[in-house]
Amino acid sequence: MVMPLNIPSIGKFSDEELISLCLANPDLNIERDEKGQILINMSPTYALTSSFNSLILIELGLWNRKKKTGTIFESNSAFFLPDSSMKGPDVAWISKGRWQNLSLKEKKSIPKLVPDFIIELQSETDNQAELKQKMEKWMENGVKLAWLVSPQSQETMVYFENTIESVPFKNKLDGKNVLVDLEIIMSEILEE
Repeated sequence: MVMPLNIPSIGKFSDEELISLCLANPDLNIERDEKGQILINMSPTYALTSSFNSLILIELGLWNRKKKTGTIFESNSAFFLPDSSMKGPDVAWISKGRWQNLSLKEKKSIPKLVPDFIIELQSETDNQAELKQKMEKWMENGVKLAWLVSPQSQETMVYFENTIESVPFKNKLDGKNVLVDLEIIMSEILEE
């Protein structure tokens, strides 16, 4: 469950203030929407959801280790997006050239950079309508390929080039022209 945090006397946090808030509260999953609203994920990740996320991350990591075409980020990462929001996906990937163009200072902070690829994994406590809105915001901000993985419905919603496609877990997912040669069959890696 995501809970908005209202701080009326301050209004909107600057990027630096938001980073300070995150550092002062390392156990909270904090995001900011494009209107400046601070959002805090109040629910811990259940064990099965955490396991699913780890298994997906491993698959992507094995592919990336072979291809050496980018950098992978796990669920504790966050990115400042062009609409002024700060969001953290469950998994992200950024192409090698785009990552290398960042300064060391940017890499050691929350970068102003849109991932090329993200995954959001629906947990038991997530609201699917809110997750779909979040996916649309990712795409509007420039993500090239995004997967909304739903163990509950046993499908992955693939967002790519202004289309949304539902792929059952038993079917092959591919990385399109973003994660070239990546192929994953969710039913082969996730527990049922």
